[in-house]
Amino acid sequence: MKQAIIDLGTNTFHLLIADRQNEGTETLFRESRPARIGQAGINQSLITEEGIGRALDVLTYFRQKLDEFGVGDDHVLATGTSAIRVASNQAEFIERVFAQTRIPIRVLSGEQEAEYIYQGVRAAGALDEQTALVIDIGGGSVEFILGNQSRIFWKQSFEIGGQRLRERFMSSDPISPGSIRRLTDYFQEQLLPLANAVHQYQPTVLVGSSGSFDTLIDMYAMHEKGHLPDPDQTTFLLPVAEFYRAYSQLITRNHTERMQLPGMIELRVDMIVVAVCLIDYVLKQYGISQIRTSTYSLKEGILSSLV
Repeated sequence: MKQAIIDLGTNTFHLLIADRQNEGTETLFRESRPARIGQAGINQSLITEEGIGRALDVLTYFRQKLDEFGVGDDHVLATGTSAIRVASNQAEFIERVFAQTRIPIRVLSGEQEAEYIYQGVRAAGALDEQTALVIDIGGGSVEFILGNQSRIFWKQSFEIGGQRLRERFMSSDPISPGSIRRLTDYFQEQLLPLANAVHQYQPTVLVGSSGSFDTLIDMYAMHEKGHLPDPDQTTFLLPVAEFYRAYSQLITRNHTERMQLPGMIELRVDMIVVAVCLIDYVLKQYGISQIRTSTYSLKEGILSSLV
């Protein structure tokens, strides 16, 4: 049976089409396209008319792919996350998408989003018996989950995603040292519940889910081996020293210069700057010295929970 999962992220829309069989699932098609529905409106809790237009363009293309692969309408699950969750024009956005594409959108709470991210990271094989701090840095929200391969100990979604941070703090490109200091102060203030949970559960490894972490792994592979990693590999180790090599490059270069870094893609070139500032804060604040990454995230978590 063919199943499609669409993750409507704040910056990027992702489509995953899989064939679900008794013995497991086979991925038939996957693609990510920029929609940037949070651009210029995320901090006003609004999806702008331009954002709606970009969303409809991407979802019209996804509709063509659903038809091409013969996915039945009742086997299409599209989930809305932060930008849609907080939008004052959420109902209008959902209605217009359905009218043009027949794709119904289910809006996830932050708690549900964190739960599915954990399921995706676990399905990738990125967790073991160690207590891990799982981080998924989206455009609108960031999910933090403390857990291991057996269970979740604590989870919370914070509306501090990359698009929000960029619009609030990144007033220059490259980002200024002053902006980084203001970001650090903001993280300290916003992430008090996380600090308490980390103190209680003492994670020993940071597990980064998809997004900017994928790009950091691509940069690492290009630097070490001169080619991108195996696309079928779902989990990687990222040495902390390698993270800081990338971090120093990303915070000292502008958009054009970052685009020239081997492994960089247009989809991530700007948001990755505030993302690495957050990762740096977490590593230093909580004394974590191990980074693992998972290419699986929300959509794979939804798929694994359906199976």
